[in-house]
Amino acid sequence: MEPTSDIRLFLALLAPLIGAGFVMLTGRRPNVREAVSLVSALTLAGLVFSLVPAVMAGQKLHYTLFELIPVEYTQALTLAPTATALTFALRADALSMIFAVVASSLWVLTVFYSAGYMRGLNEHAQTRFSACFALALFGAIGCAFADNLLTLYLFYEVVSISTYPLVAHHQDEEGYEGGKKYLVYLTTTAKALVLPAMVMIFVLSGTLDFAGNASSGILPPAAHRGVVTVLYICCLIGFAKNGVMPFHHWLPGAMVAPTPVSALLHAVAVVKVGVFSTVRVMLYVFGVDTMHALNLGIPTAYFVSITILVASVIALSKDNLKLRLAYSTVSQLSYIILGVALLTPTGVEGGLVHIANHAFAKITLFFCAGAIYVASHKKNISEMSGLGRVMPFTFGAFALASLGMIGAPPVGGFISKLYLLVGAMDAGTMGIMVVLIASTVLNTAYFAPVVYHAFFGKAPPENGGGHGQAVAHVKHGEAPLAMVIPLCVTAAASVALGFYPDFFMQFAHAVLP
Repeated sequence: MEPTSDIRLFLALLAPLIGAGFVMLTGRRPNVREAVSLVSALTLAGLVFSLVPAVMAGQKLHYTLFELIPVEYTQALTLAPTATALTFALRADALSMIFAVVASSLWVLTVFYSAGYMRGLNEHAQTRFSACFALALFGAIGCAFADNLLTLYLFYEVVSISTYPLVAHHQDEEGYEGGKKYLVYLTTTAKALVLPAMVMIFVLSGTLDFAGNASSGILPPAAHRGVVTVLYICCLIGFAKNGVMPFHHWLPGAMVAPTPVSALLHAVAVVKVGVFSTVRVMLYVFGVDTMHALNLGIPTAYFVSITILVASVIALSKDNLKLRLAYSTVSQLSYIILGVALLTPTGVEGGLVHIANHAFAKITLFFCAGAIYVASHKKNISEMSGLGRVMPFTFGAFALASLGMIGAPPVGGFISKLYLLVGAMDAGTMGIMVVLIASTVLNTAYFAPVVYHAFFGKAPPENGGGHGQAVAHVKHGEAPLAMVIPLCVTAAASVALGFYPDFFMQFAHAVLP
């Protein structure tokens, strides 16, 4: 089926970009500024959801903004017999819709949550914060709808640059150090590995346009096996936002940022841009057939299994709640790559649907961490005994989202892990099945104590008082409603994805039918 030109792709790109501009203009009027952010988020979500029926019907939507290098000039730059123009173009297909729907939906809720958090703590530079947040979504949606590797790379860099001020938001020594590590890791790896790989891919294939399906890829069959393998490794490691070890250190370091930023980093934009870019290149540049032929799939699955297990073990050692969640993210992201690397339909579906399941559960966990801090100023798990009895909605949502991370029913993460296990069985890889089971045990080990001690632990004494008293250090119970309502909604959505997984599963199934 020929792609259909659709200007809504361009309008979806404009919504957060224009929103960022108006946020800056209305910065002196906080209520108007937040309203602008909300309207921008709702506009983006509306445009993205308006594309759903067409993509579900099997259409591929396309929109070319402009040509960077016309085809008459690109032919001289390639070894392939034919070449295409280098364009700045957008597309909407089944894979892009998974990420676009997740990012646009969660931005709406994050606008409410951010307002409650930033105002609750009387944070500085709230206008800059909101503007950079919108720019990060601009980059994320650009990656989701990128039609070729060049467009994807440019928007990937937009996300890196626009989120630096968010990571360094507090403008103290810790913030600048975390921001520097964040920027150096992400921009250096992309420029040193992805950029030269992209040039070489164009030289070999004569195009950077993504393939029309996930089987064929774009590299010619005659390409040298060793060269293709090196290019694959450069892309796998170069998209360092995917959190694969050893290029993961930026992610825990970025926890110095305000909690809404952590939620953005770990659930909505940054890390999802990383794994989405990795998966897009695996399936639509190299393709399943090439990965099978070069035996790239199962070795990749075992390689990211190291990240899954080691990050989970490190998470067990962290008392700071956000750091424990950060290492959980490092581990969970590799489930997505692992599923795709299995190269079986069920494994690919499990990996891709985990983009959504992880996003809703992980943003809930970070929302809860922020609500706990606003209400009690507690950051460490060891200080949270008994807090669940004072903040039942927050810790109830945390418990549900934890089940999603563990992979227990009835939360959506159960569907992800079930499909991953079946995909590993289909691929005949007993070792990957062991990894998935071991990681589930580790997930339980670092999430269950948080919930147990919050609801059943003894409250710490205040001023030498007894253990049986109420948790007096939480003066007003739950955090502001602007924070509690979004975290309850995302927790409910995580459960809904367990009972009704079909929406995202339809897209995942269409990627590799």
